[in-house]
Amino acid sequence: MDPMDSMPGMAPAENAHATAMNVFTNAHNTPLYSASWIPSSPAGYAGTCIFLIALAIIDRCLIAFKAALERHWQAEYVSRHYIAIADKPSEVERIASMVAIHGPEDAIRVVHSVCSGPIPWRPTVDVPRAGLFLVISGVSYLLMLAVMTLNVGYFCSVLAGGFIGELAVGRYVHWNGDAH
Repeated sequence: MDPMDSMPGMAPAENAHATAMNVFTNAHNTPLYSASWIPSSPAGYAGTCIFLIALAIIDRCLIAFKAALERHWQAEYVSRHYIAIADKPSEVERIASMVAIHGPEDAIRVVHSVCSGPIPWRPTVDVPRAGLFLVISGVSYLLMLAVMTLNVGYFCSVLAGGFIGELAVGRYVHWNGDAH
């Protein structure tokens, strides 16, 4: 026996409609995010679709911005780790430096630190990183909710915005093997 058949107050025709709601629709009056946002005209529906395209482009731009910040933070960390080592001069070099025009000259080597692991936790980096991730997650979930309405126009708008955003800023996102 179907569990929907035993629901009080529902006729069999209503049960069939309730189970068939998981299909895509192209209704122009599909609510987006709340009951207050229901397009009431074709122009309102088009405006909603344009909003979703813009939101998907913003999502891709935020992801590219985060990737650029990650590269900046990594470069900043690596540049801070230079180690200057003064070699101990030999007796001949010490005597030669005493007669140099500019005074004693020490041999100094600059060693570049190679970052092999994650950079240490710093509030000036990790708090903005977490805040940016929060914004990216929020925008991505809003796009997901738009797709979950099963409206074809909303779905295609999110796809189009993702495509345009990737076309515009995708080259700035370098994954380097890790998923974001």
